[in-house]
Amino acid sequence: MNNNSTTSTPFWDVIIVGTGVAGLSAGMYCGRFNLKTLVIGEMPGGVITTTHMVENYPGILEITGVNMGMTFLEHAKKFGAKIEFAKVTEISRLEVPAGKSGVGAFKVKTGSNEYIGKTVIIATGTEHKKLGVPGEKELNAKGVSYCALCDAAFFKGKTVCVVGGGDSSAIEALILAKQCKKVYMLVRRDVLRAEPINYNKLINSKNIELRLKTEIAEIQGKDHVESVLLKSGEELKVDGVFMAVGHIPAFGVAKGIGVELDDHGQIKINRNGQTNVLGVFAAGDVCDSAFKQAITGAGEAVAASWSAQQYLQKNEGAICCG
Repeated sequence: MNNNSTTSTPFWDVIIVGTGVAGLSAGMYCGRFNLKTLVIGEMPGGVITTTHMVENYPGILEITGVNMGMTFLEHAKKFGAKIEFAKVTEISRLEVPAGKSGVGAFKVKTGSNEYIGKTVIIATGTEHKKLGVPGEKELNAKGVSYCALCDAAFFKGKTVCVVGGGDSSAIEALILAKQCKKVYMLVRRDVLRAEPINYNKLINSKNIELRLKTEIAEIQGKDHVESVLLKSGEELKVDGVFMAVGHIPAFGVAKGIGVELDDHGQIKINRNGQTNVLGVFAAGDVCDSAFKQAITGAGEAVAASWSAQQYLQKNEGAICCG
């Protein structure tokens, strides 16, 4: 488990799936534990990089999401974690050769490579939830967006709507209000569940119109978004529709190796980041923790890294890597 070894080792002590806050926190700590560590993910820094400003991470008064994600990335690299940017397509357990005792390691596949890891930490985070109305799929990237920070500049001086009733939707609307002529905020329920500081900013904004008990029936347009049809029958002329209706856990690779999920597709873990599968750990928004924040994901990743180290020490010499 020595990162400084000069011998050629065909496997890793730990493979971490996910390059967001949780995955990179695990990469940093596994590196500090002197484990041969590989972190694989598609998005450098993870979804935190789509956040305009982070003000609730203890010890950091204010930082952009991009800067925060890149700082986590560099911290993991500093302690020896190898970073690969790719989509993990499959995780499988290697069989223990006949006549041998022990436990199998894991094969992690991407589109073009295969890696062997003695342990795996899953930190795949979440994916944007879709509203599921006609026109959403057809006009995706043609006025339908899931990231105000990414796309607000394309709608400068235009009229858009934000769909969602939580704090993240309020933040999306505030970002858009700085660029757009008008922002409709469409909330399905009779209340906007935003943090007080963001709620107050929103209702005091001159170009944001909050509409409660309002739902979209269809997104309309030919080559780009032209309007939204509400369930009430009213049509709103808009140039863009920003979805902020929540996230769903990216559990696909976990399900393939028998990791237990709850009814919402979240990975079940204990307080030490352990799953029901020996040698597999998890952390961050993909897990069944009730409160999902960057700070809680980082904490879970530290616990999962410690558990992986303990597992490796306990099973030293008993893990079969094929």
